Amino acid sequence: MKFSEFRNGMIIHHEPVVLGQEEMIAYAKQYDPQWFHTDVDKAEAGRWGGLIGSGWLTCSLAMRMAVQAALHDSESFGSPGVERIRWMLPVRPGDALRLEITVDSVRVSSSREDLGIVRWTWRMYNQRDEQVLEVEATSLFDLAQGQAS
Repeated sequence: MKFSEFRNGMIIHHEPVVLGQEEMIAYAKQYDPQWFHTDVDKAEAGRWGGLIGSGWLTCSLAMRMAVQAALHDSESFGSPGVERIRWMLPVRPGDALRLEITVDSVRVSSSREDLGIVRWTWRMYNQRDEQVLEVEATSLFDLAQGQAS
């Protein structure tokens, strides 16, 4: 989507993606090697009653889905950060996760007319429509690039 297509209040959807156990373990071994993400047997006996995916994997998947649904052909060039990340429920192997993005605000910078700013909330749900993730983020758009294309 181009910056000019974003509207306050619009909702952007990405269809469900199923996370497999091997994918979850491989990610955790590389980036978040805590036993409840990597050791199936120990996780079964642990507090969560089974393996759970890393919250960072959930965030990474949300990012991929946001790119596929909205950012892949945009003038987006980065982000100054996120305001908040919340993991509401653990993600389990086999969960089908879908992303719903609400555009909270769209504006051109008051100090730079070539800078577009989108603030949005990303919510991820599992196959039972239980929310597992919420991210409040800001994305920056190069409006000069958009005029050149």
